[in-house]
Amino acid sequence: MKTANKMSVFMLFLGLIIATTLQSCQKYTDGPSFSLVSRAERVANTWKVDNYTVNAVDFTSLVTNYTETYSKKGEYSYSWALLNGTGTWAFQNKDTEIKITGTNNQASHTLIVLKLEEDAFWYYYMDGTDKHEFHLVSN
Repeated sequence: MKTANKMSVFMLFLGLIIATTLQSCQKYTDGPSFSLVSRAERVANTWKVDNYTVNAVDFTSLVTNYTETYSKKGEYSYSWALLNGTGTWAFQNKDTEIKITGTNNQASHTLIVLKLEEDAFWYYYMDGTDKHEFHLVSN
């Protein structure tokens, strides 16, 4: 019986260590804490706008048909009404940022990733003193 108690205590201790370690591994402010899917695989998707704010003021209704597409190979494109463009993307700063480099009709931006899940991608970028925050969902 003592061996079973020791094993239970050990498993509890091991569980606490793992839980603490996973919590400290959270890369993005809004999650996820842990994922088996790589960051590149999570970002590779076509995304549509769920919420868009500039300096915390909601402008979502202005970008209802806006989409962004990221490929695993680092290709990027966006489409919005009659405007569209292509470029490249790459993680930087220990994968907490994505650098978008435009190759046609797209300015370069550094996106600060807030959340990166398979069905949700949140980020913001600064344009001067204006903070543009996008909450995207899988299209």
